[in-house]
Amino acid sequence: MRRREINREIKQKANKQPLDISVLSARLSSRFKSFLLDSFLLTTPIVYLVMYVIMDGGDSFSQNRAMGWLTILALHLPLIVIMWIAKKQTPGLKAYELEVLDDKNYSRISLLQAIIRYLITLLSIISFFLLFVPFFRKDKKTIQDIISNTIILDKK
Repeated sequence: MRRREINREIKQKANKQPLDISVLSARLSSRFKSFLLDSFLLTTPIVYLVMYVIMDGGDSFSQNRAMGWLTILALHLPLIVIMWIAKKQTPGLKAYELEVLDDKNYSRISLLQAIIRYLITLLSIISFFLLFVPFFRKDKKTIQDIISNTIILDKK
């Protein structure tokens, strides 16, 4: 936990006011921009690697899409999960000075939390309507944050 956050918590405990998580939580626009950056920096190279190196071209990929997407996920999931656990951020999160932390004690997330967060993120992208959950919540948490008990905080 950052010193500024600790001081804020101490002051609020002294004032006996609850900690306002919306103040600590990163803005939705920053989270979205970091997601787009990760898509270009991490996902796109993996897709090209699988399509043109592993599956020997787009024709082979289009004939066996299920195997292609499973290969992409098999490469992408460990990469993202390791970054979340080891560094608390992906390149996109780092560019916007954001961190993925445990919601309870603001420490590193566990392996289980990272995997759940990743899988629920995929589900929310596929289902599309789950992407709008933060717009209906006061704390602006996404469905993957709610289910995996994580939060994305500004490092600033």
